[in-house]
Amino acid sequence: MPCEGVVVTGSCASRDGELGGSLRDRHSEDQRRADEIRAEKATLRLAALARRDAFALEARMAASKSFAMRGPAALGDVGGALVSGFWPIRSELDPRWLMRELAAKGARLALPCIEYGRLVFRQFTFGEPLRKVGFGLSQPFAEATLVDPEVMLVPLAAFDRDCGRIGYGKGYYDGAIERLAGKAKPPRTLGLAFACQEVEKVPLEPHDQRLEGVLTERELIRPR
Repeated sequence: MPCEGVVVTGSCASRDGELGGSLRDRHSEDQRRADEIRAEKATLRLAALARRDAFALEARMAASKSFAMRGPAALGDVGGALVSGFWPIRSELDPRWLMRELAAKGARLALPCIEYGRLVFRQFTFGEPLRKVGFGLSQPFAEATLVDPEVMLVPLAAFDRDCGRIGYGKGYYDGAIERLAGKAKPPRTLGLAFACQEVEKVPLEPHDQRLEGVLTERELIRPR
């Protein structure tokens, strides 16, 4: 018999209570798992960045220069393509040698900009001034043209053999990759990192974006 009226009693109240309890339990379990993943990522991030920080400056510079030789082969023909690079911070590898090499092969360049809480990209040419925006970041001025890159060189804190990526915890690149994936021509994504930043497995949250490849000073890694 259907439950009618404003008073809910008996089996209907019991059923509604069980359903509500089940949904709350599921939400609680999902939240617990999400918290565990974030904590695990934070631990992996700290360990990988500590290894990167311990990489001697001279070795870091030599390894960074090697990307100028390895990168073009990994990317193939970039003539005319719009490639987003990045300006290095802290102990990151320096991708500028690679960016110069790609520009010499006909690529157009762009740099990421954090604007209104999200990551966008503005066209860039070596020799143009950049503005400091905190945390050691440098980005083009607002007058530079907004663009959608066709190839993204992606910085990262840690990665695994399936090209899962741990960033710096703000989700800027994940959001940008997801947004650009909806374009008619989604960008190719290549992570750049030192080999010491590899971890056994990156725990992924639903919003996390896998990369198409990760290039280190030793090898090009594609998802298995």
